[in-house]
Amino acid sequence: MSGNAIEVAVLAGDGIGPEVTEATLAVLEALGRRHALGLRFTPHRAGAMAYRDTGTDLSDEVFRACESADAILLGAMGWPGIRAADGTELAPQITLRQRLDLYAGIRPIRAIPGVPSPLADPRAGCIDCVILRESTEGLFWSKDRGTVTDDYVEETLRMTRSVTERLARRAFALAAKRRGRVTLVDKANVFRAFAWMRGIFAEEAKAHPEVAFDAAYVDAMALDLLRRPWEFDLLPTENMFGDILSDLAAGLIGGMGFAPSADVGDEHAVFQPSHGTAPDIAGQGIANPTAMILSAAMMLDWLGEAPMIEAAEELRRAVDRAFADGLRTRDIGGAHGTAEAGRRVIAALG
Repeated sequence: MSGNAIEVAVLAGDGIGPEVTEATLAVLEALGRRHALGLRFTPHRAGAMAYRDTGTDLSDEVFRACESADAILLGAMGWPGIRAADGTELAPQITLRQRLDLYAGIRPIRAIPGVPSPLADPRAGCIDCVILRESTEGLFWSKDRGTVTDDYVEETLRMTRSVTERLARRAFALAAKRRGRVTLVDKANVFRAFAWMRGIFAEEAKAHPEVAFDAAYVDAMALDLLRRPWEFDLLPTENMFGDILSDLAAGLIGGMGFAPSADVGDEHAVFQPSHGTAPDIAGQGIANPTAMILSAAMMLDWLGEAPMIEAAEELRRAVDRAFADGLRTRDIGGAHGTAEAGRRVIAALG
């Protein structure tokens, strides 16, 4: 922290990123005044458009600013047609995860009052689980390392004991504060790597008798998230599996516009919506900012001081109240745009 100010590096990014970021900052500024939070927001440029204009998607200067900030708030990054030289999408958010050792991707999946679910079962309104995605290793470890030849391609899945043990400890600590159940999602019946991972989690479970532990294969979990998602609590999993399952689960609570996330390490954290840059609606002022707003609530929780935690809970209640009172964003068939959604959340504070 700088003096009494809490420094938040803001990377609005590309597409709808700047739009949802603007709405979220307006909410945070209103909340900050109510609770005297002392937040200071400093914008930085990164992403596909930065790459187009400067040749880098995350400059050393911006990385150092992020590294020294108390928290990082990120919109969304990437754009069709703007790619790295090897043809892959520009993803400075992944670079931040790797360079800052943000091994724990925390992705809450929670039903919001008034937001429709595709599930007809009334228990869909009780969905409240967390997908805990390991965010630095797994199959994503192979990013920029894969082998490409005329005859074959090869990517490598890698997990390390140090990261997997930290992920397990965080999983059980989070579950202990929630409903007390950890369900590891893996493919231990086929791959040695996942049998190894399951063993580490089973060993950690012995230190947490207050938390129930079980495991499920990823294909079965994909089915069960559609059949009975309200039964699950804390779902840790490998990087690629977490990437896929968190999108599936978001569809159960209204879509990606309602899915916040945090990439957390032992010293740093990035908070961002799970959605992408949505080029088809960018610049129209109709993107749903809820995932970004709820990611900001996660940021306040992570900052950890009592006024922050109180403000985070108030912000989540305000989101719930706004939708319960009739807020309907375009992605769920309503007519309210990005700025209006932010204004309605501000009005619902308190």
